[in-house]
Amino acid sequence: LFLFQAKSCICHMCGAHLNRLHSCLYCVFFGCFTKKHIHEHAKTKRHNLAIDLLYGGIYCFMCQDYIYDKDMEQIAKEEQRKAWKLQAFTPTVVSHYQCTMTGIGEKYSTWEPTKRELELLRHNPKRRKITTNCTIGLRGLINLGNTCFMNCIVQALTHTPLLRDFFLSDRHKCEMQSPSSCLVCEMSTLFQEFYSGHRSPHIPYRLLHLVWTHARHLAGYEQQDAHEFLIAALDVLHRHCKGDDNGKKANNPNHCNCIIDQIFTGGLQSDVTCQVCHGVSTTIDPFWDISLDLPGSSTPFWPLSPGSDGSVVNGESHVSGTTTLTDCLRRFTRPEHLGSSAKIKCSGCHSYQESTKQLTMKKLPIVACFHLKRFEHSAKLRRKITTYVSFPLELDMTPFMASSKESRMNGQYQQPTDSLNNDNKYSLFAVVNHQGTLESGHYTSFIRQHKDQWFKCDDAIITKASIKDVLDSEG
Repeated sequence: LFLFQAKSCICHMCGAHLNRLHSCLYCVFFGCFTKKHIHEHAKTKRHNLAIDLLYGGIYCFMCQDYIYDKDMEQIAKEEQRKAWKLQAFTPTVVSHYQCTMTGIGEKYSTWEPTKRELELLRHNPKRRKITTNCTIGLRGLINLGNTCFMNCIVQALTHTPLLRDFFLSDRHKCEMQSPSSCLVCEMSTLFQEFYSGHRSPHIPYRLLHLVWTHARHLAGYEQQDAHEFLIAALDVLHRHCKGDDNGKKANNPNHCNCIIDQIFTGGLQSDVTCQVCHGVSTTIDPFWDISLDLPGSSTPFWPLSPGSDGSVVNGESHVSGTTTLTDCLRRFTRPEHLGSSAKIKCSGCHSYQESTKQLTMKKLPIVACFHLKRFEHSAKLRRKITTYVSFPLELDMTPFMASSKESRMNGQYQQPTDSLNNDNKYSLFAVVNHQGTLESGHYTSFIRQHKDQWFKCDDAIITKASIKDVLDSEG
């Protein structure tokens, strides 16, 4: 088989370079497959083999079909790599979220609108407008047997804005040998189901099967913990997403560029201070969520806000005696004396000394998940803590940042001087609730659809909810 180098790849009959261009494998001839110019050449010359220049497939005009040959496939892949090197793809197109390789001369990349296209989209009156009463994206989930713990977390994830944008713009590149076992592929399908406009409840049986496969501690029809499912789901999604980052390291504490770490990973700073030399040892650990102790638990709780006189702290209505999310965060970030039974070897003193430990936020994630520790498991106790915790629609995390550490004295909150800084502010968009006891209970969730539109998701049933319903709930 002899192949001659061609000067230009255009149809020798009509001059087009598209229309599924094929090259004759007997002579230097290019012809359109769509307009049957390659067919005419094969018939007159009896040259019955041609190659598709886009995908590398071999077409036999005697069989009238594409034929498979292992050696030719290897040649096609090698030529494909050479073609990509010759084409000066910009680094941004090559490096970001490319999907499965599709052809010799073409490399698939996702579409990103240009400034001009965005301007045209803004002025196009025929665009689908998402009105305030639009319900697209809202869809119930069938309970498959004590699977409410999964359904409420899925509702929260499918309404996470950046995660939705990622999956609906076809950015996942699956590198698993069997895509059917990839949880990210299933999540991609789930987003399509949710935003298809269908109103009937979705049956997430494939998702449940994959969760059982990849997180075996959650397998079975027993009641499970929603928080445990969230962490397991993020972990499996992170592991299955690793091919998406093209081997690049990110600046987040997990050093991973996958979409899960881009959205959910923050950095928790731990400062251990020696009580003798006052030397500070600092470590930063990645986190996907923050678990907060509640009053009523067996661990001593930090006192409520000073006065508890109905003041407003961080946008929370501070009714006398009510615990707020800010209280829980302030307790989480207060200095803690480790005591004589937990001495740590000080690098300055070169001996074991008593010390204090303080946790602060070094780097905040785009989406912050707070887990209220309502289920208490100890040697003596197994119970649910029902303490009401007030949480706001808008939360400023500035007081709990490592950079704001000096603005707090002895764990007491001080108003930050820069109240205009929006970098550390969050808006509430999902709340997961648990009703019942530790042994027998039910999970539901509240989801924000638009700025002030809230809905309650109770497995297959979706109902409208008020902001008061959300803020009064047992989060």
